Amino acid sequence: MRVRRILTSTAGLVSFTGLPYLAYLGAYALKRPRGSPAAKRPAEPSVSIVLPTYNEERIVESKLEELVALKYPLEKVEVVVVDSSDDRTPELVESFFDDREAPDLTLIREDERRGLAPALNEAYAAAGNEMVVKTDCDSRIGEDALREAAANLADPTVGAVTGRNAEVLGGSDVERGYRDVQAVVQTLESHLDSTLIFHGPFSAFDREAIVPVDEDSIADDSELALRIRKGGKRAVFDPEIEYKEAAHSDFAKRRTQKDRRAMGLIRLLWRQRDMLGGYGAYGRVVLPFNWWFMVVSPWLMVATVCLLVGGGLLAGIVPGALALAGVLLAVQLGSRDALGPLQPLYSVFDSQISLFRASLRLLGGEGDGTWEVDAELREVYDD
Repeated sequence: MRVRRILTSTAGLVSFTGLPYLAYLGAYALKRPRGSPAAKRPAEPSVSIVLPTYNEERIVESKLEELVALKYPLEKVEVVVVDSSDDRTPELVESFFDDREAPDLTLIREDERRGLAPALNEAYAAAGNEMVVKTDCDSRIGEDALREAAANLADPTVGAVTGRNAEVLGGSDVERGYRDVQAVVQTLESHLDSTLIFHGPFSAFDREAIVPVDEDSIADDSELALRIRKGGKRAVFDPEIEYKEAAHSDFAKRRTQKDRRAMGLIRLLWRQRDMLGGYGAYGRVVLPFNWWFMVVSPWLMVATVCLLVGGGLLAGIVPGALALAGVLLAVQLGSRDALGPLQPLYSVFDSQISLFRASLRLLGGEGDGTWEVDAELREVYDD
């Protein structure tokens, strides 16, 4: 009888957890959003590309080669590098631009490493052009990215735009599955109003809409987009803007990569909780869904797994062992990209693990604005 009650509770918890997801799927089916919601038109504003660097001597030159190969008039482009390295990165940057008439270079050399958010605030303040693009050194962006971003920002109601991970370098099906699901969600959110999550590999902003982010922010791109929405302009997702980023599939390695991002987003939601209920569909639909996905759902998921394993143990050692083995096997297969059509579901489960761990770490007082270089992932970008 007790086992039956536990199984019934588990089924009820799964159903309760899934209701907001089903509601979002229903909204997507009704609205059938496609592409960017912006009134896009060809535009060619001047562009400042902000590139934060920290010990990137292995890959910075290839990143700069990518930037000068973009399909955009280089005489309208400046590259703003904000650097806190203790290797040869700034020297390589200066050498790369020595004999080039365009684009212009603004190099900000920091005496001490203060964290990403203060560095970006300084770089954005130094950016002198109409459109400001932020990109990461460990990413690759599509050659038409600047033109697509400019077309979005030509809509006077839009103040920020981000793109999609068109290819996961390193071959992680876990990350690919998650990004595919995320692209569906962000397309819907953008057509409803604005999307919350902005991506470090490529985000573009109307310079006049930019405001400083918190000095200790660890979700700086998303925070800036949120603040722009708070200021009255929309922040949208355009799948035509493509970038590539490397990712792990291994369960343990993904925790290092994903947990920090999760911490930043959860803290951002908490600090901006006053936006709930306001700002059109953004505060009434988009933010509540993200609260559910990032704050509530991870705890419910962990409770569901605990109930499932606990119910098995109450039924006997063998059922309990089988329940636990089933969970561990799913994790092992998912980490090896071996779950076939179930891989996207595992990708969502994996993200919920990071969000749960991030919640615990934030409750423990962790979370600063610095980051460590992932040497293994950097190998993907080596010349």
